[in-house]
Order: sequence, then C-alpha cells, then structure tokens
Amino acid sequence: MENWVILGSGVILLLGFIILYNRLIALIQTRKNAFADIDVQLKMRHDLLPNLAEVVKKYAVHEKTVFENVAQARSQAMHAQTIGEKIKAEGVIENSLVKLLSVAENYPALKADTLFTNLQTDLSNIEESVTASRRFFNNATSELNTALQQFPAIMIARFFQFKEETFFDVGTDQRLALDTPPALSSLKRLQIIASKNGWILIIICTLSANICSGSLNKVYI
Repeated sequence: MENWVILGSGVILLLGFIILYNRLIALIQTRKNAFADIDVQLKMRHDLLPNLAEVVKKYAVHEKTVFENVAQARSQAMHAQTIGEKIKAEGVIENSLVKLLSVAENYPALKADTLFTNLQTDLSNIEESVTASRRFFNNATSELNTALQQFPAIMIARFFQFKEETFFDVGTDQRLALDTPPALSSLKRLQIIASKNGWILIIICTLSANICSGSLNKVYI
C-alpha cells in the first residue's frame, strides 16, 4: 500500500513538473513569436532610413554627424542576432531618428518637400504598427517574468536556467517624436483636398461666384 502511495505521489510530481515546464516553454515561445511581428516592422523601418537620410542631406549637408549616426545605428540593428541585442540596437536607432527629424525643424524648405513628408508619414505609420506589436510583446514578457517568479515554477526555471527577460520600450519624448505625422501647411492641405474632392471645390466656387454676382447686382441696382 505504501509503495502505491509513493508511486502515486511520484507520478503526480512528475506530471506537475511536465505541466509547469511546458507552460514556461509556451510562454517563452509566445514572447519570441510576439517579437517576430515587431521584427517585420523594424525591417521596414530599416529600409526607409537611407531614403529619409538622403532627402534630409539635400538640405542639411553640414549635418554630417547626424547622418553617420543614423547609418551606424542602422548597420548595428541589422546585424543584431538575439532579441536583447535587437532591442538595444533599436533604442540607438530611435535616438538617431529623433535627432534626424529634429534637423528638419530648422529647414522650412525641407519640411515642405513632398518626398520628405511622404517618408515621414510612412515612418509614422510604421511606428504605430511597432507600438501595437510592442504592446503585445511586453505583455508576453510580463506574463513570462511573472511565471518565472512563482513557486514551484521558479525551481524549474533555475534548474533549466530560464531567466527574466527585458521589455521593449523607449522614452515618451522619443515615441511622440516618431509617432507624430508631419504637419501640413494650409496650401498643402488645400492641394490634397482639391485632388481628392475636386468636385466639392467646384460646387463651392460656383456658389461663391453666384453669391458674389448677386451681391454686385444689388449694389448696382
């Protein structure tokens, strides 16, 4: 009888061990999959960087250090292997991007450049996607870290050397600078409206002309 109790207890412990181990593995894999979604967006940002830097360079040739920092940060990010290395490298990229975009503030002609505004809009869209994917990644990281701290999972984590993972986050100022789409001048807005809603403008202009014509007739009468 005692042997059956010991055997039963051993089976229960083994099953518990297997369940906890599989749960930790699942959480680790979920975090990896979450970062894979981010990685797709980051590669799109890497492809956009050279074009953005070239446009800015046309108006700010003397900002050599800024362009060198962008190129170096991009190279480091593209050669990063682990998730931790990529997170660190992307932090450097975002710092260099903020500085690159701040250069544009000193050049009104650059801010009015259609190619620059289009690239900045593309960058803003990418950053929105990165933000959404990063939120899911950080939730997965938080769930994994919490599980690693709980008993008895912590014993399994120590045995297999599972460690708490880092979050993927940046400063509020950097996030705001990258997420903010380019501001459009009044003339630019009118051009966009005209291209999309030309018929509306024609109606408005026609009505305005009729009103003005009627007002003039009253004055002459």
